[in-house]
Amino acid sequence: MFSKTPSNPPPTPSPQARPEPVPPPAEANPQARRPGQKMASLIANDMTLEGNILGGGELQVDGTVKGDVRVERVTIGETGQVDGGVFAEAVEVRGKVTGSVTAKQVRLYGACHVDGDITHEQLAMETGAFFQGRSLRLQRPAVQAAPASVSPAPASVSPSPASVSPARSESALGSPPPITTATLAKDLGNGATAKAPSSQGSPPPR
Repeated sequence: MFSKTPSNPPPTPSPQARPEPVPPPAEANPQARRPGQKMASLIANDMTLEGNILGGGELQVDGTVKGDVRVERVTIGETGQVDGGVFAEAVEVRGKVTGSVTAKQVRLYGACHVDGDITHEQLAMETGAFFQGRSLRLQRPAVQAAPASVSPAPASVSPSPASVSPARSESALGSPPPITTATLAKDLGNGATAKAPSSQGSPPPR
């Protein structure tokens, strides 16, 4: 047996081209805001604000506020202090509040100090939180229903009196009235001939 060698040797495989590494995507900026997201306003720990605060969004209080606070959400830091009422949808207290707190959700952390009434729907307190005042249930105002239209009562209609015919005399219903002397005299005066009623026993003729 003779071995036969191939005339054309197989081509040597070329090394495959390696794909270039794709750089990882740049990390999103954590400080970037989402569309429609509001940034929290900050009162720093070295600031003191005298007066009421009214607005929407979120407020972070690390300093001192002497007045009422009315916003959507309030967070009072460990160094924060509010001397006045706090009215919001949600309130978190880590610092000190001297005044009433009114919110749907109230959370008191262990280092907080609250001296005043709390009106709430949900109240959460951690161990060590100081709270001196009354815990009141938040009552939503009742919706008044529109008064129903009252139709006026129909006027009382008195029935028309029935026509009452006078009672007929006994003579109209029964036999004719008896003939009296006065009736005969009246008829004679009018030219009528009156005949006296004949008696049962007439005298015999002579």
